[in-house]
Amino acid sequence: MAKPDVFVCGRFTLALDRPLIMGVVNITPDSFSDGGDFLDAGRAIAHAQRLVEEGADILDLGGESSRPGSAPVALDEERRRVLPVLEQAAQLGVPVSVDTTKPELMRDAIACGAAMINDITALRTPGAIDAIVDSGAGVCLMHMQGEPGTMQHSPVYHDVVAEVSDFLHERARCLLDEGVSASRIVLDPGFGFGKNHQHNLDLLHALPRIGSERFAVLVGLSRKSQLGRITGRSDAKSRLGSSIAAALAAINNGASIVRVHDVAETRDAILVWQVLQIDKT
Repeated sequence: MAKPDVFVCGRFTLALDRPLIMGVVNITPDSFSDGGDFLDAGRAIAHAQRLVEEGADILDLGGESSRPGSAPVALDEERRRVLPVLEQAAQLGVPVSVDTTKPELMRDAIACGAAMINDITALRTPGAIDAIVDSGAGVCLMHMQGEPGTMQHSPVYHDVVAEVSDFLHERARCLLDEGVSASRIVLDPGFGFGKNHQHNLDLLHALPRIGSERFAVLVGLSRKSQLGRITGRSDAKSRLGSSIAAALAAINNGASIVRVHDVAETRDAILVWQVLQIDKT
């Protein structure tokens, strides 16, 4: 699959000649794998700095859990969690993404130095597109069937690959029509967001169809319950090995960015994988 050469987000232009690692900083009490670990701003900032030192190319800050069954967070609370961490993280020398669905927080985050918005609803909230169009920020458009509270209650598709791909490309077209360059857009199939195990597998195999010469693909499989079902490991933090395997499989199928909790280990695995791929040729 031919892929775009760069991803442009704010003042950063990231070359896509190698896989990029997005490190997760969850500033929440209830995220599925590390809820409460970094709710304190000081601990979240220290964690962000550690991820950069370990090799993160992008940081992704989130103040509202989107795990299955999660409840929405009020705008003021999400602001309180995210903005103090963002102000410090934006000084670490890598692009900082803010994971939010709220246009008001998107605007605040960009004003505070966010270089990217990561939206699980693909900018469908009224005002979301307007919040990022003229900002220069990069954007990740994700597919989700339903909403976090109920999305895993028996999701159904006629053709999951076609439906997810068509949705993402239609949302990207909305941005292109507003003058946003394709180099600012990445697409995320939304593994585990209204998908069962087979849906996830079908999407992983079909990444070349979801991506294109215009849009890079971002994949987030780190520590997810799908991996636990395969390995029998119920504790999310025990899924390091399977998370690395999933990241490499995604990269092998064309993903340009992998969103992970364990940056150092994923970085090492990617470096070894790259050398072995070169030697193989």
